[in-house]
Amino acid sequence: MDTTAVQTTTTAAVQKPAQSQSERFTNAVMKEFGSNAGALELTSFQRKLIQNYFIKLDGALKDAEIKRMAKREEKRDLLAYTWENINMPKLAVDVVAFSAVGLDPAQPNHINVIPYKNNNTNKYDVTFIMGYRGMQLKAMKYGFEIPDDVIVELVYTKDVFKSIKKSWNNRIENYEFQIVDDFDRGEVKGGFYYHAFHDSPEKNRLEVFTLKDIEKRKPKYAAAEFWGGEKDVWKNGEVVGKEKVEGWYEEMCYKTIFRAAYNDITIDSEKIDEHFVRMMQTENDTVSTKVQNEIAQNANKTELSFDDAVYVEDKQLPISISNTTESPLVDNTSAVVGESNPGALLNNQPANVQERKGPGF
Repeated sequence: MDTTAVQTTTTAAVQKPAQSQSERFTNAVMKEFGSNAGALELTSFQRKLIQNYFIKLDGALKDAEIKRMAKREEKRDLLAYTWENINMPKLAVDVVAFSAVGLDPAQPNHINVIPYKNNNTNKYDVTFIMGYRGMQLKAMKYGFEIPDDVIVELVYTKDVFKSIKKSWNNRIENYEFQIVDDFDRGEVKGGFYYHAFHDSPEKNRLEVFTLKDIEKRKPKYAAAEFWGGEKDVWKNGEVVGKEKVEGWYEEMCYKTIFRAAYNDITIDSEKIDEHFVRMMQTENDTVSTKVQNEIAQNANKTELSFDDAVYVEDKQLPISISNTTESPLVDNTSAVVGESNPGALLNNQPANVQERKGPGF
């Protein structure tokens, strides 16, 4: 028998399989975190989440680079959206914190990853913005008095709604709500959320939102694709007109109240850990106060200019610049963003994309 063949077979049998890019990213995160914050032990679940962060961010970088290259050369930022240009020390600490909380970028509307240029370092910092499902997870994990039920409803013109507030002869806050015609409810006129505590109903809380209350929470640069309205039509890098977009107005109204329902659950100080603190620091340090205000609720935007600081809820986009009209309640869009100077949205423009180097993990 050929000894060489035996040795080759034995070597192949014991050789470890090559690591995937996401696994190498996880190891890079552990190395960066260890050099800045000390030794790190990850659970298998947390490792899986960190690999999901890599997959999501890698897709966001590819989309961002396509759109960067689609800009006219005189308006194009010189810094490419590549892993070599990512602020890895900051990313490592943030990814560990958000994964420890349980926020999964692969889950619809958990958390959005946004590469954002830091002009001071000439690197891309990665900003993390929680989606409405992420806010729900955070509240249920860290809340002080967590309701047994959180009910969120829109109220239409043909519905019957009456709030029953707490008073001297009514110890439980409640409401009456009836849908008269499921198939013709009229127009949205408001909504409400209700926190229900089964064992302590005196703690039940009702919050009512008029349509004006909902509208004032609408982001300044709301995407017409989701809130409805008019959007610019682009051709060859120029705005050539406007088009009316129906959007998903009712779904956005619902999501606005949903976010408020979970955002209003008080955080329990005794449950706060280092990961929660880091998560809050990241939110507070998001690029600038102006950018944070503009993107905090501006979800589900697919057509982006990197001069407009807006983000979209989780939706895996193909590497293209085409429109989408999916409902934002099941949206799962990769987020990409750039600098905060006002600029025009990029719509259906051809990309001259150069070959990109892979992440150097």
